[in-house]
Amino acid sequence: MLSENFVTTLGDSMRRNWQLPAFSNYGEDSITYAQVADRIVWFQRLLRDAGVKPGDKVAIVGRNSTNWALTYLATITYGAVIVPILSDFHSDDIHHIVNHSDSVLFLAGDVIFEKLDPERIPNVRGILSLVDFTVLHDRDGTLGNARAHATGHYLDDLGGALTPQNLSLAEVGNTDLAAIVYTSGTTGFSKGVMLPHNSLIANVKFAREHLPLGSGDPMVSFMPLAHSYGCAFEFLYPFSVGCHVTFLGRIPSPKVIIQAFQAIHPRLILAVPLILEKIYRKQLKPVIDKPTMKLLLKVPLVDGAIAGKICRKLSLVFGGNFEEMVIGGAALNPDVEAFLKRIKFPITVGYGMTEFGPLISYAGWKEHRPQSVGPVIDTLEVKIDSEDPRNVVGEICVRGENAMCGYYKNEEATAQAIDKDGWIHTGDLGIIDEDGFIYIKGRSKDMILGPSGQNIYPDEIEAKLNNMPYVQESLVLDKDGKLYALVYPDLEMVDSEKLSEADVKAKMEENRRALNQMLPAYSVVTRIDLYPEEFAKTPTKKIKRYLYRVPA
Repeated sequence: MLSENFVTTLGDSMRRNWQLPAFSNYGEDSITYAQVADRIVWFQRLLRDAGVKPGDKVAIVGRNSTNWALTYLATITYGAVIVPILSDFHSDDIHHIVNHSDSVLFLAGDVIFEKLDPERIPNVRGILSLVDFTVLHDRDGTLGNARAHATGHYLDDLGGALTPQNLSLAEVGNTDLAAIVYTSGTTGFSKGVMLPHNSLIANVKFAREHLPLGSGDPMVSFMPLAHSYGCAFEFLYPFSVGCHVTFLGRIPSPKVIIQAFQAIHPRLILAVPLILEKIYRKQLKPVIDKPTMKLLLKVPLVDGAIAGKICRKLSLVFGGNFEEMVIGGAALNPDVEAFLKRIKFPITVGYGMTEFGPLISYAGWKEHRPQSVGPVIDTLEVKIDSEDPRNVVGEICVRGENAMCGYYKNEEATAQAIDKDGWIHTGDLGIIDEDGFIYIKGRSKDMILGPSGQNIYPDEIEAKLNNMPYVQESLVLDKDGKLYALVYPDLEMVDSEKLSEADVKAKMEENRRALNQMLPAYSVVTRIDLYPEEFAKTPTKKIKRYLYRVPA
């Protein structure tokens, strides 16, 4: 158990940064750390007047916003348990999660609330709007009365004025439950990951010691706050050191995200591979593939000058003020990573899971090794379940301070994940080098057994295929001992060249033959089929493989 306390850390940050800007909704005015503290005190009085006790569950669903962050902070510093729900979940899933988590209070974005049926969540006493905290549903009048009373009396115990000196938060222990995070999962069935306060402070503590942020630094929050990656490193860690966090409360397309980066100039960028890979394929690869450029890049002195120029231009795309970009949530394409390393772009790749809140491994960009996800962080230990962990792939197992308590009301799933010695079996496969750097080879459930017992990792094949012409994204599947690929084509390129469907199919056959030249005989792709739309993905942009089958 760590000596540092999460609630104490948050309180200290508010007192220390009292007059500094804390949160903004993109394009709107900011609120200070003092105003955050004021809203927390108000919300906690509302909770108390509504009969919500420490340990009770409070569910929240909506896009990233200042009010989402205020609700989260007020709930966990009160000693209650936050239940964040992804805003793109189906209404049936939202009803199920609210009920399964035993939530007694619910906050929802107004658009999402319109799709919900309060009668299907009978144990919830009421629903508040995330837009302005008005009452959307009140089962017995208690919530409305509590809100009115809190508004008029929340400062009564503080002499009518809140100051850094009289700000007082609950004493919440590190073993107490902080959050139940329902993952989208890879099986289609969500499990509620129970994260104690110790897990949250372990992640924040590591970030404070190893990531480059300080008081007053700007940050952009665009990854879903209901997902542990975005929550920990775009919100909780920056708040703990006094950053100004801007919430991008809209669909985070690469175009919108880049516009925000260029307006806000964040000091640290957290991202998933999709954004970088799209920029590489659309803007960089066509330039560096030109014969003249290929020739220049082989000349040592010229190569360095060109690389530096490309690096500066790419940095400006992301605001030009960041010290590091951390990629997480999914594997970065090897070719993209190799090119970015070649031009000395400050990028690194980390590894995590919701079950660890989320961080497992990380190395700063100067220490990062190609295709690795860094060494395990100092609050955890790792082992590879293999007879030769440096050379033979095995399951990655982790334990330590960041670890979850288990899955809420699911003892069977908890027992399957955590063994008798406390190791959490991640389901990921990898090896580890002599310096402790982890190399992920794929998911155990995704691995395909070749015709003669060879291990085939579809991610590695997809990484090669995704770099080929006219391919936007791909999925490699197994059927009857043969490999097939589904490809969602790059429609922008297809349209610009006025290609017919038959033309695209012919191009994919050329890609298939070229791909197989790069693969061992046991992992060649038998056929490529076109897929008409983007593949469904998890919040960290991993394709939901379980949804797809090879066409007949």
